[in-house]
Amino acid sequence: MQNAFGLKLPQTLDEMCDPRTMALIVYDMQIGILRQIRNGPEIISNVIEVVQAARNGGYRVFFTRYMTLPKEVAGVAQLRMAMAWQRIDSPENIQTAFHRDSPGFQLIPELPALPTEAVFDRITMSAFEGTPMNIALRDCGIVSVAVLGVALEVGIEPTVRHAADLGYIPIVVTDACGAGHPEAAERSLESLRFAGDAVMTDTTTISRLLRRPK
Repeated sequence: MQNAFGLKLPQTLDEMCDPRTMALIVYDMQIGILRQIRNGPEIISNVIEVVQAARNGGYRVFFTRYMTLPKEVAGVAQLRMAMAWQRIDSPENIQTAFHRDSPGFQLIPELPALPTEAVFDRITMSAFEGTPMNIALRDCGIVSVAVLGVALEVGIEPTVRHAADLGYIPIVVTDACGAGHPEAAERSLESLRFAGDAVMTDTTTISRLLRRPK
């Protein structure tokens, strides 16, 4: 740990994994999204391992869920995104697949949020946009955030970039981040590595650090 101008500057993953200053963001582990991931069972297993390690280590855990609005109240960006994702050319044909009461919207049954954990819903890609995430983390004195879930190339990359812009140290658990398009996901990882804001790790490494005696 380095010190500068009255600040502590964590340099290693070991130093960043402090339950007083690090939290876990579990991104969109929803039934309807995991169905679209080719290696879904592997991602589920890795995410569960990291979350359980964080719970055992006393870390704060925050879940996010992606939500689609009824098309009658969706705006321009929401309608255009839905049309692009569903490959249709008319707003009239949009299906609101992730509305709040739909089965696909719910977190997977293998990984329910505990009563001691938070679940934030969003209609954006970044977990920090339009949610209480930033104020909740700030209020807890969080410095670094470990991010995992799905999908890397769609929502996790903008979440990691947004976290860095807000002054957090983002940690990407690469083998616990699922993707709908593996090539696009690899490009996202390469871009994040090049930018240098994020720390990359894997399930085994971070789980060991989260479980260690404090």
